[in-house]
Amino acid sequence: MINTLYFYLTEGCNLACRHCWIGPRFDATGRHYPTMPVEVFETAIREAKPLGLSEVKLTGGEPMLHPHFSRLLEIARNENLGLTVETNGLLCTPEISAQIADFPDKFVSVSIDGADAETHEWVRGVPGSFEAARRAVRYLVAAGIRPQVIFSLMRKNAGQLEAMVRMVEELGAGSLKFNVVQPTARGQNMHASRETISIGELIELGRYVENELAPNTQLTLVFHYPPAFRSLQRIASREGCSACGIFGIMGVMASGHYALCGIGKHVPELVFGEVGRDRLETVWRENALLNSLREGLPERLEGVCSRCLMKGSCFGSCIAQNYHGKGSLWAPYWFCEQAEEAGLFPVSRLTAPPPKPSNVTIESAAAK
Repeated sequence: MINTLYFYLTEGCNLACRHCWIGPRFDATGRHYPTMPVEVFETAIREAKPLGLSEVKLTGGEPMLHPHFSRLLEIARNENLGLTVETNGLLCTPEISAQIADFPDKFVSVSIDGADAETHEWVRGVPGSFEAARRAVRYLVAAGIRPQVIFSLMRKNAGQLEAMVRMVEELGAGSLKFNVVQPTARGQNMHASRETISIGELIELGRYVENELAPNTQLTLVFHYPPAFRSLQRIASREGCSACGIFGIMGVMASGHYALCGIGKHVPELVFGEVGRDRLETVWRENALLNSLREGLPERLEGVCSRCLMKGSCFGSCIAQNYHGKGSLWAPYWFCEQAEEAGLFPVSRLTAPPPKPSNVTIESAAAK
């Protein structure tokens, strides 16, 4: 059953983020690179509804660059679908905020990667983007939405975690998610140049968020590392610990192609067909790769993921990322693999003892 369609509405973006895992081309106006035709959006929804569709996620690139973004919202609302929007906030207006607020079931995230303009704009590459993102949060809050702020962790901003909590509180948002930079597209370059944070530091920062920051704020704080590293209390509360939805998700690229997710842009094998040419029901039920995933997860996962007690809900964290990195659907998640190599994977979450760790020096976490 398809629960959610992920619509990657644009091939361009009005920011030039140095860590982006999709890597859209810079497009300040939205006029230079393809956007999804409205008919593709309508057709995909029409064919997905008999398969159980209940929600759409609008992302990009930057989804609000789409020239008919309000029309897409109207279509989704008329179909009584839930809505998720992932945005950088630059084009968010009071009118768009009110239109989103009209959905009974909605979730909006706005990306802010620093507690000050200098840090955020170093990451995002466009002057003025910091205040624009903050303004977007205020517009959404004024419309009755408490959005999530997404903060991508890297060496440049690792010392700003508490400052981010206080800023997000002041803006009136509902939650703050700390994202780990993925080693894909531009993120791959950041990992290679060591602008990202080591596994040891990330684990330490995750504990800091859970144990010190979370008890001292009304915000919901989510540290986006694999479930095996979360405390039992956090797992029991299910805050930020929902099971992977891979069995109920289909991506739709701006080109109109069905894909496992946005990484399909970089991995042709993860593209399954084209909207309007290939019936979605046929793609969903008969595609060999999708059926292989249904039959093989989680039992066929390899490496540390094969021995992890959380594999029944985590499913390898991100199959598309794993495939992009190693060319195998069953490859272990890079974060968990590096943690095990460093002797940092929680032994209590394994069904068998880990191999002996290599000699890895773990740097202390960035100043809190």
